[in-house]
Amino acid sequence: MRVDQEKIKILLLESGLINSADIKAAEAKAKKTGDSLENILVSDGKIPEDDLRRLQAYTLGIPFVNLEKEKIDFDVLSLIPEPIARNHNIVAYKKKDDALEVAMVDPQDIETMDFIRKKSNLRILPRLTNRVSIKKALAQYRESLEAEFGDIVRKEAGSIKTIKDKDENENDENALKKMAEDLPIIRIVDTLLKHAILQRASDIHIEPMEDKVLVRYRIDGVLHDAMSLPQKAAPGIIARVKILSNLKIDEKRLPQDGRFKTETQDEKVSFRVSILPVYNGEKVVMRLLRENVKGFSFETLGFEEKQIDDLHLAIKRTTGMILVTGPTGSGKTTTLYTVLDVLNTPEVNISTIEDPIEYRMPRINQTQVKPDIGFTFANGLRALVRQDPDIIMVGEIRDNETASLAINAALTGHLVLSTLHTNSAAGAVPRMIDMKTEPFLLASTINIVIAQRLVRKLCSGKEKYFLKKDEIERLSEVVDADRLLKIIKKEKIIEEKDGWENVPFFRPKESRDCPDGYSERVGIHEVLKVTESIKNLIVANATSDDIENQAKKEGMLTMVEDGILKAAKGLTSIEEVLRVIND
Repeated sequence: MRVDQEKIKILLLESGLINSADIKAAEAKAKKTGDSLENILVSDGKIPEDDLRRLQAYTLGIPFVNLEKEKIDFDVLSLIPEPIARNHNIVAYKKKDDALEVAMVDPQDIETMDFIRKKSNLRILPRLTNRVSIKKALAQYRESLEAEFGDIVRKEAGSIKTIKDKDENENDENALKKMAEDLPIIRIVDTLLKHAILQRASDIHIEPMEDKVLVRYRIDGVLHDAMSLPQKAAPGIIARVKILSNLKIDEKRLPQDGRFKTETQDEKVSFRVSILPVYNGEKVVMRLLRENVKGFSFETLGFEEKQIDDLHLAIKRTTGMILVTGPTGSGKTTTLYTVLDVLNTPEVNISTIEDPIEYRMPRINQTQVKPDIGFTFANGLRALVRQDPDIIMVGEIRDNETASLAINAALTGHLVLSTLHTNSAAGAVPRMIDMKTEPFLLASTINIVIAQRLVRKLCSGKEKYFLKKDEIERLSEVVDADRLLKIIKKEKIIEEKDGWENVPFFRPKESRDCPDGYSERVGIHEVLKVTESIKNLIVANATSDDIENQAKKEGMLTMVEDGILKAAKGLTSIEEVLRVIND
């Protein structure tokens, strides 16, 4: 279904909605920006989007629908997974017999319609709508889940049984087990997990308080209050999580770690569980690990073109080390898995030693460390080198022994991938030296070091603005403004004659379907290629600042520069970049 541009222009003029001068101006702007004529006319306020969509529907011969006041049955709405609906601006709103009516903004998105047809096994009837309708419909995903959970809590909270005082039942495993198997508790925990998966949460926090149980989700790196539950539900919920994780139900004095899996219609999710005794009971934190994740690429992770070129050169080498650095939760493992995905061919043997195994990958031999029985990274790495590997991934270099074994493996004909906890790419070198590694060995083995953080991406309704003089001065305090301006010009974001006052930036704009103006995350990186000059500095035991300055002379983008460059491209905001860098 392709919209005939000429026919749209004729209808616009004939209807009197717009004049020829406006169309010519919009066409010139569309040619310059690469945007469509229709989007320019709507964004410039020349025509209401509702009128434009009705004209498009007329030219295509399909109905136009307005869903702004439509209450969609959740069973029908959920036929299209929320991530697909949100990314492609398409929602299912009516089902009759073997036909499904879907409302969409882009009538040319044939691929998504084909995907929905195969997934639902229904005949798809496309309908055109406007963005306001889509936003209202998308908001119903969250409303339906919260309503569903609220109904469960309201209906079941009164029937949750309580156990006797702690002193009498401190070790009464049977009482706790019976409580965990109560239908209300099972339904609450199942819905809580389902809600977290659909909200794309990375962690669930269940925190017992004096008068309630607080449930929080970490979404896009930020914790949000999700719901409050009755305090009497706490023992049952925690016991239920322990049963799922195969942990000791009656152990309340010591920390416990476990794991369990669940499967939804669209994906398998593994939950890594940590239980810790606190003042009001036990706190549960569950990390969501989506298995069989596919589709990662260096581009989607946020690497710039030059960084990708440097990465490809490094991973083509058959020996040496590739290190990824950053704090916990900065996406280091995802970057390593993306590298492994590129390297994963029938000609090579790839083995990993991880804690935990976060994604399952076909044709890769993945091993989980078990420190409680003495199976550590170091022991696992010793065993791996006897398995005839070409490529080895070590989840993390934590100690002198692991560092030494990883270096030896890289020296003896293996490509070794691993992570480190440092704040910058250049900081990886002194960190490795702290672990008793000789500088000349580091210079011989490290191919490339990647440092990264994750920043939240702005939603589509972002607000454009330009920096004022005092804001430019403040920005100059955290970054080399002259150097970065040259990079921004090189990326053709502004003209060669322009200055900082012409660089476009964007602020988050809150909306019903995007409450804080951000959705999802993207990486900001610095990629340190170990050139001959960098090797000389490493051997000379230079500081991380000296190494970083040399790398910048050779064209390396620092993380803050990469972040502000992404802000100028409209992917994120300056405030978000500075928040993440300063954390």
